[in-house]
Amino acid sequence: MRQLLVFGEREDAEEVAEVLGEQFPGLGVPRVVRETLAGEDDAEDAQWLVVLEGLDEGSLAKVDELVERYEGWREAE
Repeated sequence: MRQLLVFGEREDAEEVAEVLGEQFPGLGVPRVVRETLAGEDDAEDAQWLVVLEGLDEGSLAKVDELVERYEGWREAE
């Protein structure tokens, strides 16, 4: 199942992606993508996503802890 880690700041998303790449080397460095919020005209109102694929359920608690430190959240897709 694909996991989306959502952050308000690009720097936070990039740092989390780097840390996850180190903690879970089998995944490689996760992709960071920008998502514009529906109905928003201001380009500043975008979220930054870290896309994780291939992560086992046992690792999600570790991921959640890291995401919370950066004031983000995780969504399963």
